[in-house]
Amino acid sequence: MKDKIFGWIRELLLAALIVTVLLNVVSFLKRPDLASSSLPDLNLTTTTKKNIEFNNYRSKPLIVHFWATWCPTCKLEIANLNTLSNNYQVITIAVNSGNDKNINRFLKEHKLDFDVVNDFSGKIAAKFSVNTFPTTFIYDKDAKIKFSEVGYTSTIGLLLRMWLTD
Repeated sequence: MKDKIFGWIRELLLAALIVTVLLNVVSFLKRPDLASSSLPDLNLTTTTKKNIEFNNYRSKPLIVHFWATWCPTCKLEIANLNTLSNNYQVITIAVNSGNDKNINRFLKEHKLDFDVVNDFSGKIAAKFSVNTFPTTFIYDKDAKIKFSEVGYTSTIGLLLRMWLTD
């Protein structure tokens, strides 16, 4: 019986490893082709009317995360960004998610407290060549792209990437 349990555990771990590798391959293949490897110079306004200038985020690593309130994967992942926003610079951009009031209601319902830019028309996403959600970009302190991810990314995965960027 003990050998069967260890065999099942080994099979589960192998399956988890294969799924992880496959998801990373899919993420790599779906990543956007950016026009530039540098963080663009944008001035945006959050849903709470706070001004965000990308130039002010060039001294430390930065996460730029595109998501949508209607995206099931985004809903699963969004708490991971909230956790990282306590210790890292994070700019999130909600795409085609309604007006500021709807997005702020979503944030409150999910107990999220990071800044969100409302990209109601998808123009900001287009500047980053984003057409799949969620999509995450990680820039280093020199505002150069280090990582781009499409799809779900765990808190541990994001922390590891931030540690490698730092």
